[in-house]
Amino acid sequence: MNSSLFLYIICFTCIGICRADFDNLQDICPTDTTKKQTIFINGLPCKSPDRIFASDFKSTKLRDAGDTDKFPYSSLTLVTAADFPGLNTLGLSIARTDLDVDGMVMPHTHPRASEMFFVFKGVVVAGFVDTNRKLFQVMLKAGEVCVFPRGLLHYGFNVGYEFATVFSVLNSQNPGVVSISDAAFSDFDTIDDLVRKFISVSALDDKSIRNVTLSRFNKLKIMKHHI
Repeated sequence: MNSSLFLYIICFTCIGICRADFDNLQDICPTDTTKKQTIFINGLPCKSPDRIFASDFKSTKLRDAGDTDKFPYSSLTLVTAADFPGLNTLGLSIARTDLDVDGMVMPHTHPRASEMFFVFKGVVVAGFVDTNRKLFQVMLKAGEVCVFPRGLLHYGFNVGYEFATVFSVLNSQNPGVVSISDAAFSDFDTIDDLVRKFISVSALDDKSIRNVTLSRFNKLKIMKHHI
């Protein structure tokens, strides 16, 4: 085989692998949720064109806040093409994150997607760690946005006086979630140390930001010691 042609094939293949999801081959292809999937492809089976309606492209799944009563006082609602038919073949997923005061999104990654993280309400410190172990951390108020590159460990923490809500868009219809195991944080002292390392309280010089006392984490530690 000609060496130039071989190099071209390798480069073309690498470009295809590095992309998020493949382009769709038709204008629309809502997921057919009425049939059991028997053939597994990079995507989901499409509805017959004569059964596609405007309602396939609307979802109410992010309308209501999630349960934030339990540690770590946050909830995530991730909506993919399996739940929202209109997303199928578009290479997109959407999510809602709710954080109570002192609530935290535990460090996690999305192996197949980058994430755009938009703060709808509240004040959130968010950040990610790159492969050189360098920390990138920002403070976000309502209306502000940051991005988490694909595959990198990232997190969020509510540092405001009120409930916080965040909406996200991910560039894969099946982004995947790899979380740090709860077993790694069975010791509440470890949780406290983790939060203190991630949150630079001294850098949050703004009257609208509460003084992060981590009181809820401290209560958990007291409970732990009395069990």
